[in-house]
Amino acid sequence: MEESVMLAQLQEMMKESGAHLEGHFLLTSGKHSSDYMQCALLLRFPEYAAFAGKALAEKAAPYRPDIISAPALGGMIIGHEVARALNLPFLFCERQDGVMALRRFPFQTGKRVFVVEDVITTGVSSGEAGAVFARNGADWVGTGAIIDRSGGKSSLPHEPESLWRVNFPLWSPEECPLCAAGKPFVKPGSRTAKS
Repeated sequence: MEESVMLAQLQEMMKESGAHLEGHFLLTSGKHSSDYMQCALLLRFPEYAAFAGKALAEKAAPYRPDIISAPALGGMIIGHEVARALNLPFLFCERQDGVMALRRFPFQTGKRVFVVEDVITTGVSSGEAGAVFARNGADWVGTGAIIDRSGGKSSLPHEPESLWRVNFPLWSPEECPLCAAGKPFVKPGSRTAKS
């Protein structure tokens, strides 16, 4: 599918599903933003999840992965959809005592692993999942996401593939105009924000 057509369809799906939220948000990084992408709202619709999975699978295919992986919880649905589109096994990583681990699946040393996430902001969760495989003899060949809002500054060792790169303003709490205006923030997402 042509990139511009795919992006227009994805943006419409994000809008229809309510996945692009506007307000005042405290992000995991500790920064504040007026925009938040809550891809779970998009992925709750199987048709939208399949669309995003197929589009992201097209970006993952050139990496010739043997396995698709994702960090739990955010990357599980989209990771499974990418694996399904490529007809590959899907293995997810999850936190055990605060550390990302591959708890439910055997390692397959020497395999090429592509890590999938719903949204990449800092890249920490994706990076932790990729490192689990790299430490245990797999080749972490790439990472992809529905949304890349890292602005090219993720902690990943390589540039992630994505369906939509967004660059919303980020502020430290001291510089946040929404805080200055007295607007309360919400903390979405699955990890604890830095204080």
